[in-house]
Amino acid sequence: MKLYLSYIAMALSLSACNHALEGSNDATPLPLTSGVIKENMNLAIKPGDDFFNYVNGTWLDKTEIPADKSSYGGFTVLRDEAQDNVMAIITSTSEGSFAKGTDEQKVGDLYRSYMDMETRNKLGIQPIKPELAKIASIENYDGLAVYLAHSNKYSYGSPFSIHQYVDFRNPSKYMILTWQGGLGLPDREYYFKEDEASQKIRAGYVKHVAKMFTLAGLDNGDANATMIMALETRLAGEHMKKEQTRDMVALYNRVEQADLASLMPTFNWTAFLQEAELADVDALVVTQLDYMSALDEIITSTTIADWKTFLNWGLINSTASQLNAELDQANFEFYSKLLRGVEEQLPEWRRAVNLVNGTVGEIIGKVYVKRHFPAEAKERMLVMVNNLLKAYETSIKALDWMTEETKVQALDKLSKFTPKIGYPDEWKDYSLLTVDSTDLFGNMQRSAEVQYQEMLVKQQGPVQKHEWGMTPQTVNAYYNPPMNEIVFPAAILQPPFFNMEAEDAVNYGGIGAVIGHEIGHGFDDSGSTFDGDGLLRNWWTDADKAEFEQRTSKLVAQYNSYEALEGLNVNGEFTLGENIGDLGGISIALKAYQASLNGQEAPVIDGFTANQRVFIGFGQVWANKYRDEALRNLIGTDPHSPSMFRANGSIRNVPEFYEAFDVQDGDALYLAPEARVKIW
Repeated sequence: MKLYLSYIAMALSLSACNHALEGSNDATPLPLTSGVIKENMNLAIKPGDDFFNYVNGTWLDKTEIPADKSSYGGFTVLRDEAQDNVMAIITSTSEGSFAKGTDEQKVGDLYRSYMDMETRNKLGIQPIKPELAKIASIENYDGLAVYLAHSNKYSYGSPFSIHQYVDFRNPSKYMILTWQGGLGLPDREYYFKEDEASQKIRAGYVKHVAKMFTLAGLDNGDANATMIMALETRLAGEHMKKEQTRDMVALYNRVEQADLASLMPTFNWTAFLQEAELADVDALVVTQLDYMSALDEIITSTTIADWKTFLNWGLINSTASQLNAELDQANFEFYSKLLRGVEEQLPEWRRAVNLVNGTVGEIIGKVYVKRHFPAEAKERMLVMVNNLLKAYETSIKALDWMTEETKVQALDKLSKFTPKIGYPDEWKDYSLLTVDSTDLFGNMQRSAEVQYQEMLVKQQGPVQKHEWGMTPQTVNAYYNPPMNEIVFPAAILQPPFFNMEAEDAVNYGGIGAVIGHEIGHGFDDSGSTFDGDGLLRNWWTDADKAEFEQRTSKLVAQYNSYEALEGLNVNGEFTLGENIGDLGGISIALKAYQASLNGQEAPVIDGFTANQRVFIGFGQVWANKYRDEALRNLIGTDPHSPSMFRANGSIRNVPEFYEAFDVQDGDALYLAPEARVKIW
């Protein structure tokens, strides 16, 4: 689910926004600060050579990545603070006695069930034995199809999965889509790249799989691990490349139920859909046609015994953190330590908070909002969003590369954006979920079952437009194409994105650029294939589309040239949408700030002009350090560029940056005017 949302819903892992609250009219306002964190800067660096280090250099020099983190920066700090606040909420429930079925009981007992490692260690793998028995009972390929549908309900691991999402061609309804799967490593490239780091990861993965089989009390760990690696490699070879998963038109392949047999002649779709309780769906949207076609032959050419071993691994791998400390630690050793360089596990209470947030997050969210998000903030946030939308409107109207015909369509889409700020207007109902303080695994199973049943009910329609894809306590933001909505949870609306005590310039560079980034996703390479009503259709003239692609190809080439580690460059094609968002975000935020001055001259504060503070505010947002392993993992799996390139790569295309910091030919970030990319 997380994988397909990251590409289809474009949920962002590094974005958000806010705006200052106005003071009371009868109070004497305090002088506004610049918002520039001067102690973090390295003024010895020329901003035209390395703006990221100019803004953050001293902070980078003096900051060490904590042992339980793979990277560290402003986002990490905010997420830790949000967790601290959530922990305070959980404490008020975990230490009390509440009636069964109440929200407080569910939160407290879910937290207790995770923290009760003594019980979890005593149980060992007992919780998954019924599931292991179910796998063992598979007798043939028809039985395999039935089990894959069952496994999908709990996300236990399968060569493909099914999900529900708003229908691209009919945004008033939901569709059921398929998504490629079956890999224990993060992406298909991990199975084929021949560099030293990739070979080390593959060898480590095989050892890890063997160890997990042994810890789970299953025989033949080494042989099983070798077979699993071979089967996963075969699946990976058929996977659609991650760059191609950005093409929404190519992903939308509606296959009528009667035609599924033509796509996969030997797979028992009737049995699968019956078990999935989806026998009445008219069609599936098969997002990767070639993969599913190839999978049909892979299934029948792999023995049932090997599929059982594969499914055992999927079960163990997906539930390790819900079982005993030994399996949990082994899971950490590979997926966090080897893959991302993390030296030690997060404290157990933080892992528990993550689980509670992910399971009953909106129960927590209701309390979080009351404690940490004043109503006025939502009102002021809407003002900020409107300012950015107006700036986009002005910019689109002034574009010299787009025809009036396409501008009309772009402006129509812009006028139909729906902003969601802080928290949902209607909260999620968890009344069907039963939580037991002594049964972590059972709690997670029951949660999955409730969510699956909710999906089945929703499939009858209409689309639930009030729903959020993130909780209020999430430090993040996202754009959702078929809903044409931009969503900003409460937890992101604070420094370094917004400083309530700072003059507006730095806030437009931080929070404003993030708002602009989210709006920009509606007009990036993927979002621009949807119209203002969320319908997947081409609203471009052929000439304008060709010009758009020519401009974005220049951005791809720029980011392809950025080397994160020796021999490891950014993937400009995969990160294109986020890079378009960053470039549009800072460009439009600067226009919005200038418009907000209403013709008045902006103040110089702390020796920095207003435009300089806008850019510095943008640079401050991206203060971040990575472990080498984490950086390698990010480039291999994340559609966002590393933070240093998000800062430097964007601003070097903005003409006002050159004026603000007197950037000249010969400076490292200098681009000749004809080489700079302007899209929106």
